[in-house]
Amino acid sequence: MGQRVVRVALVAGVVVLALLLLLATCGGGSEGEKGKKPEPSSKPAKKSAAAGPATRLAVPSAYASKQGWQITNVSPDYAIAPSAGRVGYLERVSATRFRLRTVDAASGRRAWAGDAWQPLSDPAYFPRLLAVAKDGREHFVAWSYGKVGEDALTSADMIVALDVYDVETGAQRRVELPWPDAPSVNGAGPGILVSDGGAESAVVDPVTGRVTHTAASDLRYPKGCGDCRVQTQVRAVTEKGLLVSGRREFWVRGGWHSRKTAPAGTDAASGVPTSVTDGRILARWQKKRAAKGAADYDVWAVHDTTTGKVLAKTECRKPAIEPGTHPQAAVAPEGRYLVAGSLGFDLETATGHCFEEADGTKPLSLTMVTDTGLAYGTTTTNTPVEADLTTSRPTALLPNVHIPTAEVAGTALFPWTDRKDRPHLLAYARRG
Repeated sequence: MGQRVVRVALVAGVVVLALLLLLATCGGGSEGEKGKKPEPSSKPAKKSAAAGPATRLAVPSAYASKQGWQITNVSPDYAIAPSAGRVGYLERVSATRFRLRTVDAASGRRAWAGDAWQPLSDPAYFPRLLAVAKDGREHFVAWSYGKVGEDALTSADMIVALDVYDVETGAQRRVELPWPDAPSVNGAGPGILVSDGGAESAVVDPVTGRVTHTAASDLRYPKGCGDCRVQTQVRAVTEKGLLVSGRREFWVRGGWHSRKTAPAGTDAASGVPTSVTDGRILARWQKKRAAKGAADYDVWAVHDTTTGKVLAKTECRKPAIEPGTHPQAAVAPEGRYLVAGSLGFDLETATGHCFEEADGTKPLSLTMVTDTGLAYGTTTTNTPVEADLTTSRPTALLPNVHIPTAEVAGTALFPWTDRKDRPHLLAYARRG
């Protein structure tokens, strides 16, 4: 009887010990891991970069849809850092919070990710995203505009919030700038330009976070330029200062004036900048009155932002109806080629071409160009098209072909929305 009691006690002790061990192994990790929740993310495609993206669109023959990567549920905006070969995009973390993520453009492998944050703008929509470079350092900038607190009642309570990230390290700097009305923000030069779309502006240094305000009264209007004070607009930041334009003519504050850098054969007081990107200004000029074709043609020129020097020019027929806005210029990764709408330029040979019929009809709308001189866009009927800037010959593509929006590190980017209205960013490698 005594032996049986001992056996029962031993068995009970073993059972209790087993239960304690089981509880210890199931009780969770270290204290540092407690409370952590899995982070929702925009996951890359299930297939590896070597296997290729899961979605294979019809694309121009220069790209291999079997080699690349894809991301689902991305922001409408994405940003490119050409030197680092990285792509930045925003992902939704929760109903009100977002995070900036980066990937290697060539492989699709994830790089660093920023901390989650809540924008000032309506969280139903993604914040805005852009890229800016200064002194060889590239930055991604996520920005939003809104009121400081729930009790904000006046325009004095409205601010622009910019989260500036170093592309290489992911180091983050937050800059908050009081701004009374909806701002215009761009990174077309070595600084983040915040403006009212007119003459009031501020520049944020992406490296230091320093903010420099410039009032309309301090734009250093060129002497003898009456139109410079009409419809004045701060356009971009350049290495030499702010680029500013009036109804006609443009100048760099404290630097050069377009009247002194006008293309040969044009009215020196007629220049109007239409786009600024990567150290280049695209401007429209009128021919001198006595010049051949002055009534029918405009001169389009690409200028260097530092000196105002003309890098290339061409002529296009004047539109029957003046457009409200002009196409934005896009530059090839290495900077040789530039396109904007029907215009294509080779800045190395200082030549340009207007892709339209002789009478000005059927202009192409080119939106992207590669280092090989191949440009992509659409016709007036939305047919995808490829244009070779080295021969000035366009080629219509099949209607189902998707055209790239950018190229970085030998990889073209293709935003795409599936049937469930989910946004994707696909990347396909350049052949060869």
